[in-house]
Amino acid sequence: MRVFQSTYKDRNGKTQKTDRWYVQLQDHLGVCRRIPGFTDRKATEALGRSIERLVRFKVSGETLDQALTKWVEGLNPKLRENLARIGLLDAGKVAALRPLMEHVNGTDDAPGWRQFLAAKGNTAEHVKRFTDRCRRAFEGCRAVYWSDLSATRLMTWLDGQRADVVDANGKVKRGFGAHAVNGFITALNGFGRWMVREGRASENPMVGLRKLNAKTDKRHPRRPYAIDELRWLLDVTRKGPERFGMTGVERAMLYRVAAETGLRSNELRSLTRASFVLDGERLGVTVRAGYSKRRRDDVLPVRADTAVELRDFLSCKLPGAQVFTMPPGYDVSDMLKADLADARVVWLNDASSPQERAKREGTSFLCYVDSAGRYADFHALRHTCGSLLAASGVHPKVAQSLMRHSDINLTMSLYTHTLASQEADAVAALPSLDVPPIVQHAKATGTDNVQAFDNAATSALTTTATGADKTDNAQGKNAQAKAGDAQAKSGDSVLAMRLAHRGGKGRISTDSCEGNVTIVEDAKSGENIGKIACFCGKTGEKSKADLGSRTQNLGFTNGLKTGLAILCHQ
Repeated sequence: MRVFQSTYKDRNGKTQKTDRWYVQLQDHLGVCRRIPGFTDRKATEALGRSIERLVRFKVSGETLDQALTKWVEGLNPKLRENLARIGLLDAGKVAALRPLMEHVNGTDDAPGWRQFLAAKGNTAEHVKRFTDRCRRAFEGCRAVYWSDLSATRLMTWLDGQRADVVDANGKVKRGFGAHAVNGFITALNGFGRWMVREGRASENPMVGLRKLNAKTDKRHPRRPYAIDELRWLLDVTRKGPERFGMTGVERAMLYRVAAETGLRSNELRSLTRASFVLDGERLGVTVRAGYSKRRRDDVLPVRADTAVELRDFLSCKLPGAQVFTMPPGYDVSDMLKADLADARVVWLNDASSPQERAKREGTSFLCYVDSAGRYADFHALRHTCGSLLAASGVHPKVAQSLMRHSDINLTMSLYTHTLASQEADAVAALPSLDVPPIVQHAKATGTDNVQAFDNAATSALTTTATGADKTDNAQGKNAQAKAGDAQAKSGDSVLAMRLAHRGGKGRISTDSCEGNVTIVEDAKSGENIGKIACFCGKTGEKSKADLGSRTQNLGFTNGLKTGLAILCHQ
């Protein structure tokens, strides 16, 4: 390799040197090449060393490493073209040499990403959708070559597309929702990964793109059809006129099969008479792998009553004949929208009174868009299938299999909705709050509060005194005197029981019941607290018992009911 400055003659005939430096070296064919460099000698020397590395890779037939590929991508376009012209660069392997859309669509000498997607077995619609998203993003960012791309540039353009636009006629065109933005990011990331895998790029600049939370920005939320809505829709549509090239009977059968099988629009469009098995024990419909979203043959069961209807409906069709002559694209939803409107009119006219009609008009029954902004379009029939499976108590794994989802979260979160009737039934199952509470009158135990304890003890003494008075009617005045004496000494008894309740431990003891007197002592100090009257009527019996802070062991609570006399004869 030689780095030099070229010479030339000026107008005066003097020899001059050029400002630009040149690199002279031999290419992979042994041909001596002179490649223009830069005005700086050191930069030109670095260029020459990189070109020599490029020659070595070309001679060995190896793929360019990441460092050299990144260097090529950053070269001046004119210099890249010169290197490609002399054969040092393979235009099909280096992204910077070709426009982005040539990598997307491919050329005769180098197939592109479009051909790769088709070779994987994706449908033509899928391939077109992904390549169109890349084209729109590149045109919006004004990115022509690979080096023009960056995550910030793409994300800024996508964010600008989310705003609503008003056209010249005053019609509002909705911007991208989060779901649409995520679709673009998926396509761009797929293209970037393919470029790196193919060795056309050293790194993927789209790896920095981050998806949005689609749950917070739903532009077209769907709702399931209620059972009554489906029945009204099928009945009215069956009697309706021809619409979008389909008779009323054909449209009603289409809606019924879609709601019961959960088949998508394109899958229904692909069905032929041979797709159905309507005889035998295993009734079903088969979707071929070329039309199924998960690219494999799917066999779905069909209800027995639906099979009977389908046998009559398909009786005049040949095995290869198309079952449903559906309109293209979004016309299917427009067709369903018109049938919903007809069904709602019939349902409103069926009201038994003006009041009932006014009540029906205030609901979203059979409306294409309900009060919550949810749509009942054709794909909502698939949502209806998932919701009815859940409402029927079908196991989630079975529902996932019937809906043909790879992730059960998709089945349970997106395609399973709670029906209005289920919510009402769930609320009705709650326990009634009109039933009065069961009141249990609490009994004083001596541990709840002191005042209740004192009142209960005083009441017991009074009750016992009254009972003694009644049992001693023959003596008259003597019984009244005893009762009066008991009441006079009740204060001492209350004090003793209060002592026990507050943590001390009282002792009620006596050697005999002579004189009907019971002595109360402090259990700790043995101090005589006082005396209380005893109305047990027994004499000559010893009684000694401890009265703790909890008196259930001595039956003190029961003693309150019958009188304190029980305390001295346990």
